[in-house]
Amino acid sequence: MHKIGCFCRNKLNRNMKKLFFLLALIAVKTNAQELTLQDAINLALKNSFDIQIAKNVVDANKINNNIGVAGGLPTVAATASNQESVVNINQKLNTGTEITRDGATSNNLTANVSGTMLLYNGYRVVATKKRLEILQQQSEQNLNSQIQNTIANVMVNYYNVVRQQGYIKTLQQSIDLSKQQLELIQNKQALGLANNANLFQSQIDLNTRVQEMQSQQLILAQATTDLLNVLNAKPDSVIRIKDSIVVDKNIRINDVLQAVNVNPQIGALSSQIKINEFLEKETLAQRYPSLRANTGINYGRNQSNGGQLLLNQSYGPFLGLTLSVPLYNSGIVKRQQQIAKINTTNAKLQKENIELDFKSGAIKTYQAYTSSLQQIATQQNTFQLSQQLVQLSLQRFQLAAATIIEVREAQKSFEEAGFRLINLSYLAKLAEIELKRISNGLAN
Repeated sequence: MHKIGCFCRNKLNRNMKKLFFLLALIAVKTNAQELTLQDAINLALKNSFDIQIAKNVVDANKINNNIGVAGGLPTVAATASNQESVVNINQKLNTGTEITRDGATSNNLTANVSGTMLLYNGYRVVATKKRLEILQQQSEQNLNSQIQNTIANVMVNYYNVVRQQGYIKTLQQSIDLSKQQLELIQNKQALGLANNANLFQSQIDLNTRVQEMQSQQLILAQATTDLLNVLNAKPDSVIRIKDSIVVDKNIRINDVLQAVNVNPQIGALSSQIKINEFLEKETLAQRYPSLRANTGINYGRNQSNGGQLLLNQSYGPFLGLTLSVPLYNSGIVKRQQQIAKINTTNAKLQKENIELDFKSGAIKTYQAYTSSLQQIATQQNTFQLSQQLVQLSLQRFQLAAATIIEVREAQKSFEEAGFRLINLSYLAKLAEIELKRISNGLAN
């Protein structure tokens, strides 16, 4: 009997060493950098590649939103040409004079500075400029949408770490209970009131919970790595999170449904409809005449050492109008206009479809949100009762009024109640995050 008791105590010591090792890891993390939710959001917004790309698209569209790009500013060009030639000349004049010369050299120099200004082309320039403005607005809406998505992703991963830490806290409480139970049995055995079967079973239960703690530590480490990945931080960074899951209980479905229209993704789709409508106008403008004003200065100089004309030089300004009237182009513009109308119709259908999906998703998420809140209230009471039950079972076991099986079942109920409470809080928080993302309500 003494040898068996020593053997159990040795196993307990080894088991405790494992537990102390885990606690040491936790102690190391307490010296790590503390990370709050706002810190995580700020870091993600700073480091996100998707947000950087979206910002670059906004900058590009700002540059492109210019009246010159739309074709509303004049264009000025300068050209010059200088040509040297060696020619054979054979000229007969009406005076009877004949000029013949082989290998005569000549030089032809021309220069031109010209400017062109569009006066009218069916208001195509106006439509193009407005389309460029809407493109810039759409890129800004896409940037806002990406920011909202990034914040939501950070919050989901952040609170997942908090959830895993909550599981560890519950497991730690369960380990403490298993240690109390084992100590009770050891004390009883010293008095000859307990057998080895109860001692072995208590040791096995403690070992099992220590292994569960080790597995949960791995899950927590992986959840932390996922969070660091979302933050675009080094995956081996050591961070510490001291937070709890607090759910906003004041969300109303009518407010969410009304706010769907201000969702940046819906706004981007509305902008796409306007863009397609301006493309229709631009296509239609191709069927109208265009009028341009032309002005500039020409210079020409032609010199030869043979022939009748030895030097011809001219220069001076010019001014004119160019009118272009489309008469026939095989119906290409008409077909382009029809396609543009179809694209506009498709953009409207896509917006309606996404709006319906958003509202349907909002209702389903809200249903999960309210259900989780209702279950949390009940589960909190269940968790409190399970705490009382496990303590009562230990007291009854100490008085030999309960068996080790009853204590184990009470402890199992305590663990399950704790896990369910944490998980319900996390699910409610996920629903809250999604509802705020849909209604563009996540702070940035």
